[in-house]
Amino acid sequence: MTEYLILVDGNDNPVGSEEKVRCHLPDGKLHRAFTVLLFDKNNRLLLTRRSPKKMLWPGDWDGTVASHPRKAETYVSSAERRLPEELGASCKLDYLFKFEYHVPYKDVGSENEICGTLIGIVDDSFTVRLVEDEITETRWVSSEDLFEDAKNNPQDYCPWMLVALHLLPESDRQMLEKHKETLSGWIGPNSKDSLQQPLKHHFPTNNWRLVN
Repeated sequence: MTEYLILVDGNDNPVGSEEKVRCHLPDGKLHRAFTVLLFDKNNRLLLTRRSPKKMLWPGDWDGTVASHPRKAETYVSSAERRLPEELGASCKLDYLFKFEYHVPYKDVGSENEICGTLIGIVDDSFTVRLVEDEITETRWVSSEDLFEDAKNNPQDYCPWMLVALHLLPESDRQMLEKHKETLSGWIGPNSKDSLQQPLKHHFPTNNWRLVN
């Protein structure tokens, strides 16, 4: 079934819709998306490796889930719908912020999105059941391990995830307070410094910005 995405302007106002593949061609069309960051009780982030069948960034490590809202969905409701479709598991989510970015992938296509960033905290009963053609592998990482590996191997990580992690300190103030313990290791000075090189690898012209 053909999937249509929500086209938006630079302020995230809907301006129409377009077929998913057309939105991801090299010139791209600005559309609405989201990325989910799930953490456990030890403040580790759940990373997922994208399927090799993906059109863009196949086989790269991403945040927990990235996808697109449907018409009439909010960022939160769309992400909560999508989690079980990719991970076979559910989690309540909170909205943190959104950002705009445009980045090419070789000569295949590009991402040109306003991306809502969402956070969830899972308990010990949380288990993942991978869905075919979406995610091939998962791993839990501490902030120290991720920052070090991203600095040394930026090509292994999806660009939107790096932007989302870089912008965590700009999250909604109430959400920063609510998730203060979880995010404490992810928003310090070390995080900003460690992500500069990986971001420059993907965005040599800093083609991304905080929207809210």
